[in-house]
Order: sequence, then C-alpha cells, then structure tokens
Amino acid sequence: MSGVARQRLQALSQQLNEGIADEGTFEGIPRVRHVASDSKGLRSKDKVVIITGANSPNGIGRASAHQFANNGAKAVYICDYSDSHLPTHKRELESLYPGVDVHTRQFDAADEKAVVSVIDDALSKYGRLDIFFANAGIVGQPKVFTDIDGDDFMKTMKTNALGVFLATKHAAPAMKVTSASKPYSCGSIICTASVAGLRSNAGSTDYSASKAAVISIAQTCSYQLVGTGIRINALCPGIIETGMTQAVFDAARKRGTERKIGQLNPLQRGGVADEVARVALFLGSDESSYVNGQAWAVCGGLTAGHPFVPGKLA
Repeated sequence: MSGVARQRLQALSQQLNEGIADEGTFEGIPRVRHVASDSKGLRSKDKVVIITGANSPNGIGRASAHQFANNGAKAVYICDYSDSHLPTHKRELESLYPGVDVHTRQFDAADEKAVVSVIDDALSKYGRLDIFFANAGIVGQPKVFTDIDGDDFMKTMKTNALGVFLATKHAAPAMKVTSASKPYSCGSIICTASVAGLRSNAGSTDYSASKAAVISIAQTCSYQLVGTGIRINALCPGIIETGMTQAVFDAARKRGTERKIGQLNPLQRGGVADEVARVALFLGSDESSYVNGQAWAVCGGLTAGHPFVPGKLA
C-alpha cells in the first residue's frame, strides 16, 4: 500500500475502516452491536482534552474540566484569557483526580498562534488530541442594536465566533493524527453557542449573531470533516448561573425574586454549570458517536416552544 493510500485510510474513522462488529446471537436473534464502552465506565478514559473559557469559578469550562478528569482523561488543558483562578483550579483537579495531568494556559481564544501552540503542546506531550471544548465567550453589548458600534460588534464576534473557528480549524487536523494508542482518526469538537443563537430575545444582537455563527460553524464543518470520525457539535445553554450571568442571579436574590429566573421555561428555574458540563462530557465521549453537526439546547425546555404564562393554556 502506498504512503498516500495508507494516509487516506488512516484519515477515515474506525467505523468506516472496520464497520461495526457483529457480536453474535442470543437464542437466534442478533446481539446488540456496540460502538462505545459500557456507559457505567469512564467516559473520557485516556483522552486528551483542551478547554477554553475555564477560569470562572462557577463557569461551564471549570465544571467540564471536573467531568472529564473524573471520567478518566489522561490530560486536561484548562485555558482562559484570564488566569486569576486557573492555578487554583489546577490544584483542586490534581487533588481530586491524581491520575490526570492538568495544564494551565493563559491566552486569547481568538489568538491563532496561541491556539496552535496549545494544540501542538498536546500533540508533543501525548501524541494525540481527542476533545477540544471551545467554550470561551463574552456577553457582548447589552444595548439596542442602534447603540452598538461596529468595533464593539466585531469584538464580540472575534471572541465568540472567531475563537470557535480557530479551535475547529486547528483541532481537526490534530485529531487526525494517529499512533499505536490511537490507530484511527477521531475526535470531538464541542462549541459553546447559546439559545440566543437559536431564537430572538435571549441576548443582544451582537451576542446572538455570534452564537448563531457558532452553530453555523459546527454545521458546515461537520460536513467538511466527512469520513474522518471527527464530530463537531454546538452546545446551546439557556439561563445558567455562571460568571457571565452572576450579576443577574445576585440581583434577583437580593430582591427576593430568584424564582422569576427561568420562569419562561417548563422547569421554571435557571441552571448550573454542571448541568451543561454533563452534556459536554456526553458529546466528548464515544457514547455520542452518532451525534454530529447539532445545536444541542440545554435550556430547561425554553427552546421547545413559545414562552408561556403559568396558568394559561400553552
């Protein structure tokens, strides 16, 4: 087999190379064929993970780092524009999950050289990249669109959309790298979008546009990664208590109106970062092997219908 043919074969997923194995029969009927390991096992066992936007103490990035580490990751890179809490997160993760290598990196998610550098470091140290969670984002301008100038609009787009594009652009080739421990091209790119990218009235115009772009990047890139076994999906959180929304939750608690947060969704509450992190864990795991190019809402049901008033017919 020529080098080019071998390279092409290795760029295909295991399922395309080998198919999904027949597991025999039970009393004359075929057994269930499995792609992933037992769901009671470690969902990110031996995987190398990079997470951006991981500095916030109550953020989705930090919560996700805990989920991946707790589920057997070989290495977790926690990255952020600010490193005010990253060393503390690293010490906590190492104390709770001593078998996991934890690395911190401070950089702007929209800095292409920095994105390349952290990916190259993962390949140099471990010879593989399995999961890239492009989670970094900013809230944008809480103004009417006529009061947002072009520079502020593009600042939001740069962090929220360009950051995801660069993560995808450079993570995908890294996920194609194969070795004895990873014989086939595969990987999962997870992008944090928002319900604001799916429908109006969930964020400012610049923020909503940037999150709609994230969803589009996931959808278009999934088709350009055809056959590689590399999946890309967009997470769309609703109202989640994170550093970005903390002021809203704090103000509501001070006024005694916390119960009003999330009242437009069927669960009638806001969420916490761990509820999104557990979906990120699933999307990063082999258990989501047939989930690709999707905008996955984690919103308490907000996007399932039109807002409804309690006590009236939905």
